[in-house]
Amino acid sequence: MNELAIVEYLRKLAARANAARVVRGAPARPAPGKRDRRTVSGAQAASGLILGIGDDCAVVRPRAGEDLLFKSDQIVEDIHFRRGIAPAIVGQRALARALSDIAAMGGEPRLCLVSLTVPQDLGERFIRAFYRGLLAEARRTGTVLAGGDLAHAEKIYCDVCILGAVPKGQALRRDGARPGDAIFVSGSLGKPWDRRIEPRLELGRSLLGKATACMDISDGLALDLHRLCVASHVAAHVTAVPIHRGATLDRALHGGEDYELLFTMPASMRPPKGVMRIGTVVPAKHGKEGEVFFQGEPLPPRGYDHFQQPLQ
Repeated sequence: MNELAIVEYLRKLAARANAARVVRGAPARPAPGKRDRRTVSGAQAASGLILGIGDDCAVVRPRAGEDLLFKSDQIVEDIHFRRGIAPAIVGQRALARALSDIAAMGGEPRLCLVSLTVPQDLGERFIRAFYRGLLAEARRTGTVLAGGDLAHAEKIYCDVCILGAVPKGQALRRDGARPGDAIFVSGSLGKPWDRRIEPRLELGRSLLGKATACMDISDGLALDLHRLCVASHVAAHVTAVPIHRGATLDRALHGGEDYELLFTMPASMRPPKGVMRIGTVVPAKHGKEGEVFFQGEPLPPRGYDHFQQPLQ
């Protein structure tokens, strides 16, 4: 299968994934003097996509009354996954990692662009399975594949650029936590890195107007809570950590790749069902913004950091 055939295959695969219903009259290159009769899927129309896979750029028409969310997330073989993992799971995780950031802002996913490089010895079979996993997640979450790029390289590499939206002025941010707020996580921590990711999109949207700060846990609770506290100019006391079955406390605190939501709310407010309270936001001492304590002891902001070792 050559590159042109792969692009056509992806166009058809994406069309099937997006084909919830058909809407006529989408404005996309009508012939001169002719009324436009092109069709786009219901999912594409809802996302604002006017023109997708097959042209030099995707064309998107934003809606009034919303802010747009942009995010880029990459996965690299031997950094984020090993080649032995099923390609469909690699594809699902590639998209779900980016969707988790949309969830953390309280957003709704709209479109994604996917750039993929694969070694030549993997070729068509890997590409097909990768996109089956990615597009199954796209279909489940209402995310339209609008385009991307393909190339070959020595290792598998994927970059997902995602577009989401949130009601104007309502995006959840990291910088709103206040002393006295309760701290919550959406699930257990310390999960294995070779499983499917469940982005907490519904929970994120339910937190709009309620959470004072929110982010997803991708680099470990200790490091990400430190980042949230720095952004909010506060400190935190953690009293409990929900540990995933089979994981250690150290893995739950510092391991990363959990993709649960970490958020704060006023202690008087009823939290959503299924979340777990892990602590309380406290005032930061002078010069100690971002300090986190676990069961009364300082918790070092240690987690997954690509650049914690000096570059050679």
